[in-house]
Amino acid sequence: MLGPTVAAYLVLSAILFATGAAGVLIRRSPLIVLLALELMLNAGNLALIAFARQHADSGGQVFALAVMVVAATEVVVGLGLIVAMSRKKVELDVDALTELEG
Repeated sequence: MLGPTVAAYLVLSAILFATGAAGVLIRRSPLIVLLALELMLNAGNLALIAFARQHADSGGQVFALAVMVVAATEVVVGLGLIVAMSRKKVELDVDALTELEG
């Protein structure tokens, strides 16, 4: 097998996941938190596809596709909430949001 090994993909996946986790824990902007969550989901996808390649099985790739669908719906709902909050002039600070009000 030519190219990087599975271990190289897993190291890259761990670095991406750690970067995303740090972004979720440190940042206050909901948009940045959503981007960090996307980074974490993509790190999981990279690991799934690396294992699917190693075992020559398409199951990991199908599951990664399902995770991409979930990530896309998460972005749509999250951005919709962010737009609705900014239209009502609600403070967009994650720590300041304690409850949803209608």
